[in-house]
Amino acid sequence: MRAIQITGFGGPEVLRLTELPDPVAGPGQLLVDVAAAGVNYADTHTVEDSYLSSSTLPLVPGGEVAGRTADGRRVVALTDNGGYAEKAAVHESLAHDVPAQVSDAQALALVVQGVTAWHLLRTSSRLAHGESVVVHAAAGGTGSLAVQLAKEFGAGRVIATASDRAKRDLAVELGADVAVDPAPEGLKERLVEANGGSPVDVVLEMTGGPVFDASLAALAPFGRLVTYGMASRQPATPVEPARLMGRSRAVVGFWLAHCLGRPGMFHEPLAELLDMTAKGTLKPQVGGVYPLSGAARAHQDLRSRRTRGKLVLDVRR
Repeated sequence: MRAIQITGFGGPEVLRLTELPDPVAGPGQLLVDVAAAGVNYADTHTVEDSYLSSSTLPLVPGGEVAGRTADGRRVVALTDNGGYAEKAAVHESLAHDVPAQVSDAQALALVVQGVTAWHLLRTSSRLAHGESVVVHAAAGGTGSLAVQLAKEFGAGRVIATASDRAKRDLAVELGADVAVDPAPEGLKERLVEANGGSPVDVVLEMTGGPVFDASLAALAPFGRLVTYGMASRQPATPVEPARLMGRSRAVVGFWLAHCLGRPGMFHEPLAELLDMTAKGTLKPQVGGVYPLSGAARAHQDLRSRRTRGKLVLDVRR
């Protein structure tokens, strides 16, 4: 089969198209003929070996696939790497049937980023009706879904950040009340101003570094900052307990991996999101479709913030 393999850690340049033996499904696994593979920001960390879990070489990256099983089921599934390939062996417990009304690319937008956005709002921040929500990177895969879900779940005001005017306009089209520049300098003040002069209740933060610091400073008493990424690859200022106690603020970390073995935390949110998409209530944004051989370009575009929505590899090309 054709696959993208890395034999050394690094940037997009280490992603190379090659021929590999077909995987063999083990006990409890399904062999999927992959039609499309999702690209996530976490993949760029995996390729560098800078993510929360370490990687082992050689490696076929890719944590999500959409395709068909041998018995004809159309599924979207999580993988333990191995997704950037024409075939993938996946755990049956992490495969979910896709409704006919939902495209492969839409399903791929939901299986990681959609379920993440759902949990950021429902599980980690415990969003209450009428609260204000800041969604950073609001034109991205997770952010564009979080903006829509925040409104659907009863947020009083959704404040988006995005790196250019076109992305900010998209965030407003998706339901954000206002969109602002995410540059760290003056960010706290812009977030408070965008909330009518009041500190904010919830921040969904995936950049790290000074954006994390400014977002924490913008929180109201009993506000919650949920951190779920480190895209800037910069460290934030260490959070001392006194900084939290002094304003009754909370910092919550989220990693989807901790949901996968817990009943009700993967299939149920995904089923809800797929149903919303099938009905047109939720509109996953597909920002770019690349051939399998274009995986390096997809990573380059993602890291340079040239993209919006979900990036997908068309494995058949």
